[in-house]
Amino acid sequence: MSKVEAKLNDMGIIVPDAPAPAANYVPFVTSGNLVFISGQVPFVDGKLQITGKIGHNATIEDGQAQARICAINLIAQLKVACGGDLDRVKRVVKLGAFVCSADDFNGQPNVVNGASDLMVEAFGEAGRHARFAVGTNALPLGCLVEIDGIFEIG
Repeated sequence: MSKVEAKLNDMGIIVPDAPAPAANYVPFVTSGNLVFISGQVPFVDGKLQITGKIGHNATIEDGQAQARICAINLIAQLKVACGGDLDRVKRVVKLGAFVCSADDFNGQPNVVNGASDLMVEAFGEAGRHARFAVGTNALPLGCLVEIDGIFEIG
């Protein structure tokens, strides 16, 4: 078990099996030393725990929790891309996040901190990354958050 995965286990996080793609795309592409991971939604055991919009029927805290699940699913895909060894991760380069938001909600960065914080907890300084966090009126299956990522591996 990698040091990163052991750290996650100590935090009470078991890296799940990587979710299968939901449409006609691959879960990740490796180009050189970069891994581009497709958008991950907050599936837990293949199901969404909450749907809707932040600022309407869901809170910032709900969104942060869902963003954290997206980050766990990103790490699950990354583990596959690294041949099971998360210690190969050299850097979390960038996260891109979409937050399903009510028209007057503008706290998307606070929501996405749920994912960003986990990346730093898991990978330390190498987990600090560039990112975007934007609001949208709808996401697949009614989920609150979808996040993709770019990672450098060795």
